Amino acid sequence: QVVQRGVRAPWQEVDLSGLGESERTAAVDTLLAEDRATRFDLARPPLLRFTLVRTGPLSHRLLLTYHHIVMDGWSWPVLVRELLALHAADDAPLGPVTPYSAFLSRLHSRDMAAAQDAWTRALDGLPGGTRTAPVSPPPGSVLPDRVETYLPESLTERLGALARGHRITSGTLLQGAWAVLLGRQIRSEDVVFGAVVSGRDPELPGVADIVGLCINTVPVRVRIDPAESLVALCERLQDEQARLIDHHHLGLVEIQRLAGAGELFDSCVAFQNYPIDAAGLAALGAGGLQVTAVDPHDAAHYPLSLTAIPGDRLRLQIDYRPDVFDRDTAQALIERLARLLEAVAEDPSCPVGTVDLLSPAERHRVLVEWNDTARDEEYAEVVERVRRQAGRRPDAVATTDDTGRALSYADLVARAD
Repeated sequence: QVVQRGVRAPWQEVDLSGLGESERTAAVDTLLAEDRATRFDLARPPLLRFTLVRTGPLSHRLLLTYHHIVMDGWSWPVLVRELLALHAADDAPLGPVTPYSAFLSRLHSRDMAAAQDAWTRALDGLPGGTRTAPVSPPPGSVLPDRVETYLPESLTERLGALARGHRITSGTLLQGAWAVLLGRQIRSEDVVFGAVVSGRDPELPGVADIVGLCINTVPVRVRIDPAESLVALCERLQDEQARLIDHHHLGLVEIQRLAGAGELFDSCVAFQNYPIDAAGLAALGAGGLQVTAVDPHDAAHYPLSLTAIPGDRLRLQIDYRPDVFDRDTAQALIERLARLLEAVAEDPSCPVGTVDLLSPAERHRVLVEWNDTARDEEYAEVVERVRRQAGRRPDAVATTDDTGRALSYADLVARAD
């Protein structure tokens, strides 16, 4: 690794203040799309850039774009805070900080053998990875599309009270709900997905203010009992995950090697707890500047990435790879997740296996439209889709009978023929 001194960050300014509101909005959207599509050259530092967009006489939009190898999501609020502090104090230097090298030293001193043992036990007996994607995604990252929903304020309050009453975190509640949703999607009672963890050891002084890549993505394994309530599932899940907190430093590649199951998951969950909130935004204002909003975006490595953003109304967003999933599928997933959370808030003791996740339109499609034998021409297309899927993933589960026995796409096509 080569660390250069005195590198100047690229900075450009764009003046859109003379445009009308609709033209300005379109110009900003175009600028954002072009910026996100511009890749970094890893051989040419620095791997970050700034664009200041003037949108009015006293209003601006600052684009901060960086490669993930430089820093994580926890770091950018720290960087912005320092940038504003420098702006307010002119040339006054910033205070002392804990260097990133201290984090690396701490990381290398951790007990790797204990971590390997803990993860081996946690994943013992796992039948295989949990795949949500209908096809294997092409290698590399792509710009994601996004669907999102805001839960009603009353539902957000009830879910918060439910979590506090049972001493589980909101993040655990979200993970439990996602696990149930995944289980329904792939017809499995033993699922795995990724969770983004901060990777910042609280015993390291000043770790919260380090700018660098500290996060890790670790597997979360959830065994689902259809007769168990989501609350009980989450209580059990939180106990299981607590035993792994001290081992979050182990890399995902090594964890997957220990599991011996190849790629463990293709969906990821994050509960956004970056050190920035409404009060924090106001506090960032300095030297006549006032930060009014932030809108982070990330490239998508996994086909599905669920993020929860706390607030008066819990914001749920799914970033999905458009080369793997279509928008309707992603929208259906986020709506089912919201219905599951609503059902749990209404009756925390209800077994997860009894919760109806289908919308009225989906239920009508299943019970009425799909049983309409007069629509042979339309369903010829469905048959062709099944055949194409059998060619892509012949061993994937296509359906299950009333005894729970799975039938692969290859078997389904063979029986139909």
